[in-house]
Amino acid sequence: MSRFWSGIVHDLEPYVPGEQPKVANLIKLNTNENPYGPSPKVLEAIRFATSDQLRLYPDPNAQALKQAIAEYHQLDEAQVFVGNGSDEVLAHIFHAFFQHEAPLLFPDITYSFYPVYCQLYQIEFQKIPLTAEFEINIDDYQQPNSGIIFPNPNAPTGRLLALAEIEKLLIKNTDSVVVIDEAYIDFGGQSAITLINQYPNLLVTQTLSKSRSLAGIRLGYALGNVELIAGLIRVKDSFNSYPIDTLAIHAGVASFEDQPYFEQTCNKVISSRELVVNELTDLGFDILPSAANFVFARHPQIDAKVLADGLRKQGVIVRHFSDERISQFLRISIGTAEENQQLLAVLDSLV
Repeated sequence: MSRFWSGIVHDLEPYVPGEQPKVANLIKLNTNENPYGPSPKVLEAIRFATSDQLRLYPDPNAQALKQAIAEYHQLDEAQVFVGNGSDEVLAHIFHAFFQHEAPLLFPDITYSFYPVYCQLYQIEFQKIPLTAEFEINIDDYQQPNSGIIFPNPNAPTGRLLALAEIEKLLIKNTDSVVVIDEAYIDFGGQSAITLINQYPNLLVTQTLSKSRSLAGIRLGYALGNVELIAGLIRVKDSFNSYPIDTLAIHAGVASFEDQPYFEQTCNKVISSRELVVNELTDLGFDILPSAANFVFARHPQIDAKVLADGLRKQGVIVRHFSDERISQFLRISIGTAEENQQLLAVLDSLV
């Protein structure tokens, strides 16, 4: 600790990202990265944009990217907000909409950045317990709040909340912003984007890190009512006028222009996920239903940390959480067919 830190900094418990190991030849199934590279058109666009024009500032509005996103989702450009990864977009959302007297509501088991943002912006929050089956029950959210946020599919559980349930929540909660964090929606869910024009308090966030294989570029976005987007732009322009660099803009636009590649890689991940689920079931694992690019699994007879350590010793890294309710689960990202087979072979030797 430093005597120069502010009181807020002293009290912060920062988010801990998944490990990015420096050891070569590891099978890395711990951070839900896409096992397949970005579209060749994305790489071509980045090469094209790499010129002496990089001496110039990028478009502060990232208009070409906003237009590509708007056209893809059949919305107006004024309904699109873009940021340096969906984490930055979420940070601006917390700052713009949740600093009110009532608490922000989110699940007790969910994306662990949410309480960090609450600490940073001094937002009161309340964790709503998932059910015994690790599901979100929207009836539990019928109480005074400054906002509601959760991923769909939820992380780290992978469980999907039906679109009809989200609409019921919106109907019963009209006085605060509801944020649906759809980082994994392309791997098996129905997006809430279709509800945006009906519900002015709905914000949907997505990322290009997962289904579009651009985790290294850092691009995320929010979609919603024009009034909400205008609020986010006010926060962004008070923080960083140029969050999206020139290479990222070109990469993002190219990604949305290559729909066949996007669909192909998503379908490969989905089919691989189902194979992994079947194999893990045969090995005696209990697995929560997943609509994401990962599975959440536990073995009824073997401690999860023992399994995680055993996998690591044989070159496979998965994510283990210490939280009491989920301490016996492993979150396993879906890899290539070869990576998945190696994972399953090691687990077979361990169980």
